[in-house]
Amino acid sequence: MLLGIAAYNYRNFDLIARQYSQCFITPKQETYSNRILQFRRNQTITMRKNRVCPVERARSLDLRIRRWFQNPQKILYPYINDGMTVLDLGCGPGFFSLDLARMVGKNGRVIASDLQDGMLQELQGKIEATEYAERIVLHKCEEDRIGIADRVDLVLAFYVIHEIPDKTRLFREIASILNPNGIVFISEPPFHVSGKAFRLTIQAALEAGLAEVPGERPRAMLSKTAVLRKA
Repeated sequence: MLLGIAAYNYRNFDLIARQYSQCFITPKQETYSNRILQFRRNQTITMRKNRVCPVERARSLDLRIRRWFQNPQKILYPYINDGMTVLDLGCGPGFFSLDLARMVGKNGRVIASDLQDGMLQELQGKIEATEYAERIVLHKCEEDRIGIADRVDLVLAFYVIHEIPDKTRLFREIASILNPNGIVFISEPPFHVSGKAFRLTIQAALEAGLAEVPGERPRAMLSKTAVLRKA
C-alpha cells in the first residue's frame, strides 16, 4: 500500500518517549552519550515493523521531550524560506507542520497530508482560531497516492519512506509536483532502516527522476538523512 506514508511511521512513539525519559533517571556520573546509546537500544526493542500508530496515541508524538533531539526548526531552517509551499508528508498531529508554518511566514503555505482523518482532526484542533489556520491546508491522502495538484517547494518525508512498498512510484509522484528548484528532505530511522536499505531508497529516488544534492547530509539525531532535487 503506497501510502503508509500518510501515517508518518508512528510506531509506538509513546513507549519510546517513556523509555527516553527513563534514560535520564541515572546516576549523575553517567554521560549524556551513554544515555542516548541506551535510548537507541530501547528503540530497537520497542519499534515494530509495518505498524501505523492509532489516532488515540497521536498526542504522544508531540511530547516536549521529542524536541530535545528532533527540533523541527533546527533541522529544517537551512531549507525553508519565507513564502514557500511545503508538503508535510504523513503529518500526523502536526509535530513538524506547526513549525513549518512559522518558518514559511504569512506568505507561505503548508500542506499537511495524512491518511487518517483522526490525525488531521488533531492538527485542526491545534490551528483553529490561530494565525496558522490560514497557512496550513489539511489534505487526506488516498491509499495509493498523495493526490495533490499543487506545486511545492519542499517535501518533508520524516520517518515515512521505508513504509512504502513501491518507493519509485512514490518518488515519481513527488517529482511531478516539485517546483524546478524544489527539494525533498528525507529522514529515516537508523534503528529500523539499514545502510543498505537507505541506499536502495535513494536509488529508487534516482530512478524516479530525482538527484541527490551533493554533500548534503543534514544532521538530525537518530536519523539517516538525504536532500534531493529534480535531476
